[in-house]
Amino acid sequence: MSVIELRNINKIFGNKISRVHVLKNINFSAENNQFNLVLGPSGSGKSTFLTIAGGLQKPTSGQVNIEGQPIEGLSSKDRDTLRLNKIAFILQSYNLLPYLTVKEQFVLVDKVKNKGNLDSSSLDSLLKKLGIEELQEKYPGELSGGQNQRAAIARALYTNPSIILADEPTASLDSDNVKEVGSLFKSLAKEQHKSIVVVTHDLRLVDFADKIYEILDGRMKLKE
Repeated sequence: MSVIELRNINKIFGNKISRVHVLKNINFSAENNQFNLVLGPSGSGKSTFLTIAGGLQKPTSGQVNIEGQPIEGLSSKDRDTLRLNKIAFILQSYNLLPYLTVKEQFVLVDKVKNKGNLDSSSLDSLLKKLGIEELQEKYPGELSGGQNQRAAIARALYTNPSIILADEPTASLDSDNVKEVGSLFKSLAKEQHKSIVVVTHDLRLVDFADKIYEILDGRMKLKE
């Protein structure tokens, strides 16, 4: 069974002369143990696709299923609970709180979600794999863009989600760190049975993906 399924998704913003048809009849599915890559240039609709897949915004038409459950009929509270317990988002903007150290970012997560997070040993291993184990007492303003991105990835993975949705997670990383993140995503999919969907224009991740999709002008196709 697909963990995420999008059926005939359309997304339209505005109306009349300002009407923009961003997503056009998108069909997509992702399973556990699978790293899916969605490639597309800026403005192709890939970020809108990702936020709809994760229930952050609603499509104009079509259906989104998470673990077989349609999410359109859920209340706002139930959608928030679903995202909290099942889905991790990794966004371009990092979303780290500037007044908290890297270590304190995880403490905050514990206050919001106090069950099911990584234990200290697993967190230490994750931080080491991402090369930021020595940065835990640093604030986001003291880190480079690449370090902030890796800290944001660690914070997202700390909740031990079954679904990981990432928007340009390697945009600010050098090639060595791209390899580390790509390997991490692949191992999470295969060894911990996660479903991972990454939207990006970074071709350096292609070698790590199980399936590669292309999105252009709001239309998606599986790359052969």
